Amino acid sequence: MDNRAEVREFLTSRRAQVTPEQAGLPTGTNRRVTGLRRSEVATLAGVSVEYYTRLERGAIRGASPEVLASLAKALRLDDAERAHLFDLAQAASPVARPPKRRNPKSWVPHQSLQWALDAVGAGPAFVRNGRMDLLAVNVLARAFYKDVYDMPGQPPNIARFTFLDDRAHEFYPDWEAFAEVTVSILRTEAGRDPHNKDLHDLIGELSTRSDEFRRRWGAHNVRHHGTGFKTFQHPIVGELTLAFEGLEMAAEPGLTLTIYTAEPGSPSAERLRLLASWAASEYGDAITFAPERTRTDG
Repeated sequence: MDNRAEVREFLTSRRAQVTPEQAGLPTGTNRRVTGLRRSEVATLAGVSVEYYTRLERGAIRGASPEVLASLAKALRLDDAERAHLFDLAQAASPVARPPKRRNPKSWVPHQSLQWALDAVGAGPAFVRNGRMDLLAVNVLARAFYKDVYDMPGQPPNIARFTFLDDRAHEFYPDWEAFAEVTVSILRTEAGRDPHNKDLHDLIGELSTRSDEFRRRWGAHNVRHHGTGFKTFQHPIVGELTLAFEGLEMAAEPGLTLTIYTAEPGSPSAERLRLLASWAASEYGDAITFAPERTRTDG
């Protein structure tokens, strides 16, 4: 991906979403732009119009943290958008180094990580990367994402399932919301790790094969996705309303550990127990991986 194009499209899209009223500016007449003018953003950020114009054209390399912070305030960016702006600036730096990311084709979880996942007996627990590959799971997560694993000829990937498998529209009752979250996660990862060829390939595949993905990708929306509630329609046990917590793994940059749980005593908790019973008979007591590799593998 062209980082300059990413910067240009992100800043342009954010500027278009801020109205003069929101920024405390007079509306005036004969406005020919959606949202703020470049001159108005420059004034709010305390920079010259010429300098902001260069930034919006993608020349963000060398922008100071103070300028980026002022720009984020002027454009009323939320925490996720602000972090994305800083990621884009870091990626454009001549001294930037792409963050180390695990290759899903070769990475194998440490035995202790698998023990930790297997110790979560009341809900699905899994590790994913920024391109939404399922890298490590407990038995309940394997059963929970049964259809994701059953996609023919593909490694388990939540984004590919969401946009390229018709079963996703049944699994996600609010498919529109899940689709937005999925694209936002991929867009956030593209800002963090712009040199990731596997990520680029996935985005290219989804853009080519899915109009729904391509439309959402062009919106340049990003978000932090760490906690909340979701409702699923599982093919084995039916409706599940689950809380989730996503935890960034300090020992494995770029990976997220997610755990789903149901409210104790709820119908969803009972259905998770039924799913666990089905999973035990279908997959056994544990998910078996190849022998552990060293930290430098992948």
